[in-house]
Amino acid sequence: MKRRKVLFIQFSQLRLLAKKFAIVILFLSAFVLMLINKTDTMIIEKTSSVATDVVSPLIDVLVAPARALGGVADYFRDLAHIYRDNKKLRAENKRLQIVSDKSRALEIENKLLSKLLNYTPPPEAKFVTARVIAEEGDAFSHSIIAYTGGEGNVKKGQVVMSDSGVIGRVDKPGKMYAKIILITDINSKIPVMVERTRVRGILSGDNTSVPKMIFIPLSAKLSVGDRIITSGVAGVFPPGLPIGKVSSIEKNNVKIKTFGNLDRLEYVKIIDYGLDETSAPSKEELSVQEGASNE
Repeated sequence: MKRRKVLFIQFSQLRLLAKKFAIVILFLSAFVLMLINKTDTMIIEKTSSVATDVVSPLIDVLVAPARALGGVADYFRDLAHIYRDNKKLRAENKRLQIVSDKSRALEIENKLLSKLLNYTPPPEAKFVTARVIAEEGDAFSHSIIAYTGGEGNVKKGQVVMSDSGVIGRVDKPGKMYAKIILITDINSKIPVMVERTRVRGILSGDNTSVPKMIFIPLSAKLSVGDRIITSGVAGVFPPGLPIGKVSSIEKNNVKIKTFGNLDRLEYVKIIDYGLDETSAPSKEELSVQEGASNE
């Protein structure tokens, strides 16, 4: 019994010593590891690589269920999105089907009416894009020179448009260049009409930036902001091309603000509508218009 008691007392003393010197031992161990790391990095690298090789498969095994659950959640989430998109597409498809049916019915009706009226549709338009290389703006003329690149389809009288509306007509076509007379030129006369009321007149340039509408019937009712389009009379321009808007009305002086910015033209479209090469309304046509305006 005495021997066991002595051994127990010695073991207790060793535990007390270990507790007292635990911090010192840990400090020394850390110091030794740091010293080994500084002196021989190969040991640390090998130990790290071995630990990585051992732990990586375990991590993959532990993460696999989480990845599977995440994939299942993404799958059901995508299914929900697909269901909502499919529902929207079905509704959109129904709406488009209704529009398509109406369009088809209108197309058939238009063909029937065209046959009854013996209506001949205009030919398809062809156009050439030309770059503006010079401007001729003075007190006597408003015109530009455009490079057509040797296009042989450019002819006198063809319509010239910007991306906003009519800006003029071809006056003198050449092999590589074409002179274009603008709608603001004093020599420019274009048959036009008011889109809202269908009142006809002549758009006349006066060498200013704002042309005027002349030969308007005295009974015509115009308002500022009315859209002005080509009327197609005399075969100069096809009907319906945008020109501009009424900017001011003072008795018979109706000013038109053009849609196209004639001061900043870089590219223009020379359009062939298959019409006759007519540069302007004849004097007889103008006199008829003038007589109608005085009634």
